[in-house]
Amino acid sequence: MASASRVRVGTLVPLAKDNAGSSNGYVSTIPIFEGSNVVGRNHLVVADKRISRKHLSLQTSADGSIEVVVEGPNPIIVRSKGQRRKVCAQEKAKIAHDDVLELIPGDYFMKYVDMADDHKSSVQMDSCSLKKGKRHSEEDSAAVKRNRQIMEDEALARTLQETFTEENTTVCGMTSGQKISQLDSAGSSGKNSEKMHSVGPLKDMLPLTFRLMRVQGLPSWTSTSSVTIQDVIQGEVLLAVLSNYMVDMDWLLSACPSLRKVPHVLVLHGQDGASVELMKKLKPANWILHRPPLPISFGTHHSKAMLLVYPRGIRIVVHTANLIHVDWSYKSQGLWMQDFPWKDTKDLNRKNPFENDLVDYLSALKWPEFRVNLPEVGDVNINAAFFRKFDYSNSMVRLIGSVPGYHVGPNIRKWGHMKLRNVLEECMFDRQFCKSPLIYQFSSLGSLDEKWMSEFACSLSAGKSDDGSQLGIGKPLIVWPTVEDVRCSIEGYAAGSCIPSPQKNVEKVFLKKYWSRWKADHVGRCRAMPHIKTFTRYNGQNIAWFLLTSSNLSKAAWGALQKNNAQLMIRSYELGVLFLPQTLQSVPQFSCTEKNSSSRDGLALGKTINTKLVTLCWKGDEEKEPSTKTIRLPVPYQLPPQPYGTEDVPWSWDRRYTKKDVYGSVWPGHG
Repeated sequence: MASASRVRVGTLVPLAKDNAGSSNGYVSTIPIFEGSNVVGRNHLVVADKRISRKHLSLQTSADGSIEVVVEGPNPIIVRSKGQRRKVCAQEKAKIAHDDVLELIPGDYFMKYVDMADDHKSSVQMDSCSLKKGKRHSEEDSAAVKRNRQIMEDEALARTLQETFTEENTTVCGMTSGQKISQLDSAGSSGKNSEKMHSVGPLKDMLPLTFRLMRVQGLPSWTSTSSVTIQDVIQGEVLLAVLSNYMVDMDWLLSACPSLRKVPHVLVLHGQDGASVELMKKLKPANWILHRPPLPISFGTHHSKAMLLVYPRGIRIVVHTANLIHVDWSYKSQGLWMQDFPWKDTKDLNRKNPFENDLVDYLSALKWPEFRVNLPEVGDVNINAAFFRKFDYSNSMVRLIGSVPGYHVGPNIRKWGHMKLRNVLEECMFDRQFCKSPLIYQFSSLGSLDEKWMSEFACSLSAGKSDDGSQLGIGKPLIVWPTVEDVRCSIEGYAAGSCIPSPQKNVEKVFLKKYWSRWKADHVGRCRAMPHIKTFTRYNGQNIAWFLLTSSNLSKAAWGALQKNNAQLMIRSYELGVLFLPQTLQSVPQFSCTEKNSSSRDGLALGKTINTKLVTLCWKGDEEKEPSTKTIRLPVPYQLPPQPYGTEDVPWSWDRRYTKKDVYGSVWPGHG
């Protein structure tokens, strides 16, 4: 039966922890249609090989019940009318409305919610009735999803409130050096809150240069200047290009219902198999899905960005979160966003480095070109060249992209760490940054060796000081959560599923000299595990440059030189924004969503200004440098980072941890 004509009869809804004990992972909301359905690993938003790709098959029955067959080797639990029944491989069971499935006993709880009878019409209905029924089904599903998220958020907030109102509480079994401060936990320490508030609100020279994303369940002060997805996608969007690795269509449409009104949406993704089929079922009819080509084995599309076209211009967003609920709710994430106007007709042939970076990257994605009609612009082809129609002259970042393939000749310096090296070599920095440290902060660690680490450090150490000498190689430090950080996080061990690095990669002996703690007390995110990826060079609280990116620390993401440095091999699509100190002309601010957006933070128009990058904790005197605009970047971790102590163990997701987390769970949860 074609998916377009299938009738939705129910939904498998993930349960909150309060309703079903502890859950060591997250599952997407799963629609159930008439006929055959499959539930498996692709429905998880975390990786867990205990769940088979075809874990369950579900067949709807005429009486409204669902027959479940366990296809995978691991048993499930069916909870029905107060009874708890174990169902093993190849065995069958029936479920009805309000019954609960445990996909792995003790983990991944899902409740079957039957759709109302008046939505279960025949597949022979006319097209008008089919569309109406589909709309009602989607609305009901969205309502269920919103209610579930509210329940989860309230439960999480209650748990945090109960856990962190106790004064001087320490986590059981931790040494005095491992105590979680009140600020680490929930920001309730008056002294530390005072420290944060003394920083004051961010004052950016340009609209929304770099923000942290809001984390649910944390105190309100941690949300200062942070953003949600609703803050990003707003206003009269004419065309949206959404680039990501994972896309939960159900969550995205419930989190941003305004997307349903956008006439043209292109989704660039990195998923395959059942995940793509689910996206096709749930997407609005006018949306186009495209998985960029992978010319090299073991590659993926990992870039996280948005291109939003408005009547007044374009909003470009580069961020670090998958388009799924958990990434936008419970992780430390980052986002850069800036609006740019349409070019004047006389400037159509004028280009700048940011524009060239963008168009080069978009050209590599090879999406199917399509034609749209835009108000006051007319019919246009939506391809990479279309994005030259906007004026990026006021951009304060450079784009650093990666494209899979074997790059030779001039292309070696267009992508990956060699692109970063190329840009930095053109820059001049204050001499204080000579041989200053490098920070690598990310959420997944590849299989590395010392030779590649030296190659990578050479690229990140490029650039000259203001006296003309080379900056020199900086000492790298890796900011990475410990096992205790994950165990005590707001998600407990479940957070470790999104820090997917195996023991064989993490516990290489040569890496020990790099390990540094994830400490984020100044922004209240010590317990919100990092999915953000940042790389920077700093000296004290001064920053030479700062990169926000989708790239983890791996050869696949950054590329590795081969054949006597004549070839760069990259496996993944990645995208990042590089913040650099610059000399800019003061011009009016521009906003796609505001009619009057010409304020300039008190600066005289046309005045030449220098920019200086610092952390939130910088305590310099701006008045002594009136010609320099100081930009405070919300670097989410402590600088300088604190080295690992003797008892600190870097997190790896395939080890067994028996010490219970904040929800009383062990890792993995079935042990």
